[in-house]
Amino acid sequence: MRFGRTLATSLVLFALCLPLDRAWGALDAALVTQLGSESNDDKIAAIQQLSVSADPLAAALLRALADGDVYKLDDGRLIIVNGAAVDRALDAATGAAVSPVPESKDQLILNNRLRKAMETAQAGGQLSSPDRNVRLAAARDLQANATPPQLPMLRDARGKEFDPAIRSSLDLAIAAASLRSDRVEDKLSAIRFLGENGSAPAKTLLNTFTTASGAPTNDAEAKVRAEAQAAVAAIDRRLRTTEMVGTALQGLSLASVLLLAALGLAITFGLMGIINMAHGELLMIGAYATYVVQSLFRQYLPGAFDWYVIAAIPVAFATSALVGMALERTVIRRLYGRPLETLLCTWGISLVLMQTVRTIFGAQNVEVSNPSWMSGGVSVMEGLVLPYNRICIVIFSLFVVLLVWLLLNHTRLGLFVRGVTQNRRMADCVGVPTRMIDTLTFGLGCGIAGLGGVALSQIGNVGPDLGQSYIVDSFMVVVLGGVGQLAGTVIAALGLGELNKVLEPYAGAVLAKITILVLIILFIQKRPQGLFALKGRSAEGNT
Repeated sequence: MRFGRTLATSLVLFALCLPLDRAWGALDAALVTQLGSESNDDKIAAIQQLSVSADPLAAALLRALADGDVYKLDDGRLIIVNGAAVDRALDAATGAAVSPVPESKDQLILNNRLRKAMETAQAGGQLSSPDRNVRLAAARDLQANATPPQLPMLRDARGKEFDPAIRSSLDLAIAAASLRSDRVEDKLSAIRFLGENGSAPAKTLLNTFTTASGAPTNDAEAKVRAEAQAAVAAIDRRLRTTEMVGTALQGLSLASVLLLAALGLAITFGLMGIINMAHGELLMIGAYATYVVQSLFRQYLPGAFDWYVIAAIPVAFATSALVGMALERTVIRRLYGRPLETLLCTWGISLVLMQTVRTIFGAQNVEVSNPSWMSGGVSVMEGLVLPYNRICIVIFSLFVVLLVWLLLNHTRLGLFVRGVTQNRRMADCVGVPTRMIDTLTFGLGCGIAGLGGVALSQIGNVGPDLGQSYIVDSFMVVVLGGVGQLAGTVIAALGLGELNKVLEPYAGAVLAKITILVLIILFIQKRPQGLFALKGRSAEGNT
């Protein structure tokens, strides 16, 4: 049995057992009668007045109305009839027992408009719920439908609320109710608040005034419209700023992904001159290594699950590096100096690697979950949240770049790599083990690709085709930055990431990539060496 019917039954029994003047109390008879008006506007006004009444009997009457237990008699009075006791009823205004129940009565039916008004009225009562989600939903409903009579109730609820999200919604609800007030001062105060708020919902509330047709009929209306137009203009400026900052942050996030994907390629292609079409599959291997580590932690170390990403970093690097060194020793070593054959061979290797992964893990994508410390985000501005996983990827990318720079410039291996890159024959003559350096360099580039796979696993699903989405972009970053130039790779990744996010809203994702490719081709025609020219004898064609 519904709550409203149970309550009505209890009230009937209470009325029969107590003296008449204590059975119900008394509501405003005119207000109760107004619920039976033929005008929807009158009914809504009565519902709004009853919803803000401190008398719990008003709330009981509204619940009975929502449950369809309120009837109108021929003389205009309203009664509450419970289905379990059809021969007895209560007078809706006085609470007096009505017996027998007149046969001639009409049930008050709620249409969609009245039902919406009832939901708004009930939302006011839900603001005191102990459940945060209930209070938040009620505040958001009132944000769009609050009325001036509800202002005291809204202000009281706002003063008692401590949750920031609910307080923000209540602020907008108070402003919305004030905008519907007949007092010009209330409207102007609400408009100024919404202009300072600067959010998209605030603009939606103000559009009622800015889009009104016809000229203002008096000075007060003209002032309100002018204030609303000024507030909307201020909100538009703030939203444009938010959009620009959001685009810049999204571009930085994409740049960090491109940088991780291209950094390994900058070593294998930029320093060694190997066109490795299987580089994307090494990203994919790193992502699947992360998935395996996650599964092991989930099964054997569930208490330390949040740290599986840290453990996956060396595993992914080692796995991709070993696969890369095996490829270099068995296949690629025999193809140095033959770029076309290297391209075709590594393309075939990429197909073999994808099919191998499909055989082991299946063709469907697998999900790699974010640890708890990478879930959620930080609010950069009003309406702009930067996810923690993206922040971690940006920091991780910069950390990897720093390690690679230190390795190439401050270690013996880096010295050998630079020596072989600049003049292989001279390095061989002075005792540098060029063959071993080739293997280690190729393994380093592939290992860095594996680190990129770890990062990519945290922002999307992992599948056999993961690497195919980044191989072309990676080559564009390396070629644009300059072959063999680490700094050029960083700058090119940043530039392409930002440019891509700027163009996407206007041209779409596909046309944006095509536009960027055309721009890069035109740039390379004018500056074939890229942003930074390679220094040394290799720049002149020596091997």
